[in-house]
Amino acid sequence: MLHKPKSLLLSPTTFIFHSQCLLQEFHIKTNHQNEDKDGGKVHNSKETRDGRLFLFKSKGQHLLTNSRILDSIVRKSDIRPADTVLEIGPGTGNLTLRLLEAAHKVVAVEVDKRMVEILRKRVAEHGSEDRINVICNDALKTEFPQFDLVVANIPYGISSPLVAKLVFGTTPFRTATLLLQKEFARRLLANPGDSEFNRLAVNVKLVAEVEFLMDVSKRDFLPIPKVDSVVKIRPKAEIPNVDLCEWWAFTRICFSKKNKTLGATFKQKKKLIELMTLSKVMCLNKENVSLDYTSASSDEDGHDEEEDGTRNSNTFRLPCLGMGLSSFREKVIGILKSSGFEDKRPSKLSIDELLHLLFLFHQNEIFFHKKAEDSSCLDLTAS
Repeated sequence: MLHKPKSLLLSPTTFIFHSQCLLQEFHIKTNHQNEDKDGGKVHNSKETRDGRLFLFKSKGQHLLTNSRILDSIVRKSDIRPADTVLEIGPGTGNLTLRLLEAAHKVVAVEVDKRMVEILRKRVAEHGSEDRINVICNDALKTEFPQFDLVVANIPYGISSPLVAKLVFGTTPFRTATLLLQKEFARRLLANPGDSEFNRLAVNVKLVAEVEFLMDVSKRDFLPIPKVDSVVKIRPKAEIPNVDLCEWWAFTRICFSKKNKTLGATFKQKKKLIELMTLSKVMCLNKENVSLDYTSASSDEDGHDEEEDGTRNSNTFRLPCLGMGLSSFREKVIGILKSSGFEDKRPSKLSIDELLHLLFLFHQNEIFFHKKAEDSSCLDLTAS
């Protein structure tokens, strides 16, 4: 039988007063003038000397202090009494205490040991220490325990890799209600044709739906950040049957210049060489044939021999498909032309259109990812 701690619902005026008292108790002040070049490393000597705890903007340490907004976030998260909630970056626990009111358990991941100390003290004061698991570690390096949903105020500096870790991770969850910097949230919410539509949006929306919930004023934080937005991410029940590593590598090429036509992108010599080499290797792996080539480039006009009949030192011959670079280029552009994609821009294409184009490339034995090189799968968000 669950025992709920005493109610934490306060009026906005009372809550702000208590927040201010808390900050004074722990001597919390903001600092962004004495941060190190490596991202705001805390100077222990300074802290020890004046006994103050600094919040660093470069670490995304912005505490949400508006009780009305905190209540709204919890309410819009649709938490069930039996849920385990994952909170990333709980800070001093303003949101955490409210999550403990609504959920069975909270898993809080916080990298700052100073914040962890404050968080544990506040939770203990409210008699909820047996229902919280505090993990003092970097969220990007932590293997999360099982959870039902995510509710968090995400530090801006880790927004992209953290969202990618959640939606492409191995732990299933119902929803993720995230407080994000507004410009980042707009990219997540963007649709084809929007100026903010990029590789991040197309990768996330392949596997999840993203819903806008509300904007949050910068005046509701300490210290003051840029304007933030709250979004809810819902993993899709069914996702397309596509090799994700192939998809990520494919979108990385397409969105390297998202407003450039696909024809122009795939005519670039360097990209053609990379694709040709990879596609040949993939074909040869299927046939168990050794690769035979002399160089990784060829003449842009496709001349494999010089006028005197000698072989061009830049000639690239691969027996699997039996073609040089110029022939491979013609094949790639031919696929784009015949399917009507040559003059289209990635920023205006839907996920279904991009999936169809990837299918056409595979149909013609053109591949984007070497299966043994799993490390390339980790870069999901570069645009």
